[in-house]
Amino acid sequence: MKIIRHISRIIIGLVFIFSGAVKAIDPLGSAYKFHDYFMAFNMGFLDKLSLPLAILLCTLEFIAGFSVLTGLRLKTGLWLVMIMMIIFTPLTLVLALTNPVSDCGCFGDAVHLTNWQTFGKNIILLAAVIILFSGIKQIKQRFKKSTEWIAISSAGILFILFAVFNLRYLPVIDFLPYKTGVKISEKMIIPEDAPADIYETTFIYEKEGDRKEFTIDNYPANDTSWKFIDQKSVLIKKGFEPPIHDFSITGAEGDDMTQQVLTNPGYTLLMITKKLQEASTENLASGFELGRFCLSNGIDFLILTSSGSDESKSYDNGLKFCSTDETTLKTMIRSNPGYILLKDGTIIGKWSHAGCPDKESFGKMIR
Repeated sequence: MKIIRHISRIIIGLVFIFSGAVKAIDPLGSAYKFHDYFMAFNMGFLDKLSLPLAILLCTLEFIAGFSVLTGLRLKTGLWLVMIMMIIFTPLTLVLALTNPVSDCGCFGDAVHLTNWQTFGKNIILLAAVIILFSGIKQIKQRFKKSTEWIAISSAGILFILFAVFNLRYLPVIDFLPYKTGVKISEKMIIPEDAPADIYETTFIYEKEGDRKEFTIDNYPANDTSWKFIDQKSVLIKKGFEPPIHDFSITGAEGDDMTQQVLTNPGYTLLMITKKLQEASTENLASGFELGRFCLSNGIDFLILTSSGSDESKSYDNGLKFCSTDETTLKTMIRSNPGYILLKDGTIIGKWSHAGCPDKESFGKMIR
């Protein structure tokens, strides 16, 4: 039994540390996942708490895993793990049954699990923590209580600072498809032999007030006594989807500029602001100034936003505003505004508003 407890402690410690770490690498991505949950469960009034909750959750996961793995304040760590498993195990069962959000986000964008896979993972972790709880009375304190609390607190503070750094300067590891070095058009290709989506189509017919559903194999095609009412299609197996499948840029006049951007042999700097009204005036002004510098030095500069055309036109600063889907913009970069530098459709640089080089440094970079 001692060996089983030891293995359980290692599993729980590593899984919770990993789960917390990948969320801390991309705290804004975790906040977007909280937003998805709040929208799915009609709790939009909590949306402003998405980012604080994202940082709180990954910190608790990391501290719990760190405590269990190292044995520092082990009882406290076990209670933290148990409380989280009691909350999230039934929640993931609900998600698996109803599927309001396709990916729970438990491992950020580093590892994607279906809702049923997540529920299965939680059952295993719950069993492991129950095994550890069965021997909780045998746990002995390794060091002085104050020493252990100092170690745990220090680890937690450093972890929060790590998350804040990633929030301000972009994730230190980019798990998203728009990584530096990626040629966007190549990530949009669908192979000829790629499996397609498979749907199950049901036909609804009515006869003498009685409605019945039929499949493609048994619907009453030649029986005129049945009246066609409706049909519905349900996706039963997802086909191949390229890593980048929704990249599209539309100009202010409704013109498609996607290929123009992807095939430009020169430099193109994209200023990405998913919502203009959500970005600070100061950061936008800095971006507009950089844009004017780019244009004066022969570099294409586009502002990609999901804000409406009326709001874009209100700036009237001579720069080119383009429309792109908000989800795509969130996937491209975790900053508002953020910047992506392209050359021949290949990403050669990504920066948050805080980490973007100044005009002089940027000019040297592209020469």
